[in-house]
Amino acid sequence: MAPRATPLPHARPRSGGPVVGTVTRGTTNPNRLRRMDRWIAATHGAELRRAEDPVAVDLGYGAAPWTAVELLGRLRTAAPRTRVVGVEIEPERVAAARPYEREGLTFRHGGFEVPVPGRPTLVRAANVLRQYDEEQVAAVWERLCARLAPAGGGSRGGLLVEGTCDEIGRRHVWVALGPEGPRTVTFATRLGSLDRPSDLAERLPKALIHRNVPGEPVHAFLRDFDRAWAAAAPYASYGARQRWIRTVRALRADWPVTDSPARWRQGEVTVSWTALAPRTR
Repeated sequence: MAPRATPLPHARPRSGGPVVGTVTRGTTNPNRLRRMDRWIAATHGAELRRAEDPVAVDLGYGAAPWTAVELLGRLRTAAPRTRVVGVEIEPERVAAARPYEREGLTFRHGGFEVPVPGRPTLVRAANVLRQYDEEQVAAVWERLCARLAPAGGGSRGGLLVEGTCDEIGRRHVWVALGPEGPRTVTFATRLGSLDRPSDLAERLPKALIHRNVPGEPVHAFLRDFDRAWAAAAPYASYGARQRWIRTVRALRADWPVTDSPARWRQGEVTVSWTALAPRTR
């Protein structure tokens, strides 16, 4: 289940309606979101290729437009017709990004209302909800999922990817949601930087970070992840990647891992949302 919803704040109005959300710190760095981008291209590329007008939204790209520029390049390796729209709630950031516009890349002022025509095939919201209360997450998710391209005709519909990473993108955790709601949680890391899997706990998205306590599923998952990592220590002599793969294979016995070794080799593991969803209070 998603967290309980509370009303969302509104920023300065724009022509056509209010902007929903609040201004973020805007912290950004080149290559910060590379792990998320590559996962999206690999797992959602077919939906982007299938779409009549594949539009991807980089929501809350920050004080500089690097992540939107990089998203365009990475998605076009999987779906060459993809267009990216960078959306920022701070007008000055939009003005600063405009010189970077090119074919397939534009920037707009807005927030969680997602001010683009039609229904986007992808909305990526990275490091946006960290400053919000946990109780506000459900309302954001509901609003953004309602803006996604609908399912039908063999398509699962658009995808919302919402999560958090460190400043240089070594550790990242995100939730993937479709029009129907949350689907999966992905943990991704640069394996050479990892002491144990629970190091990723500090990058849990807002819906989960305060639930990493005894009695909550995400806490049990990270506990079991650490135990499997410790049991796989003999594989460390073959490298961190082989240890990670062995760890995930063991983890799969008790947890609904949804991806394959091809993704594990990238330092990733994806688990069904229902297994990690917060318990109701």
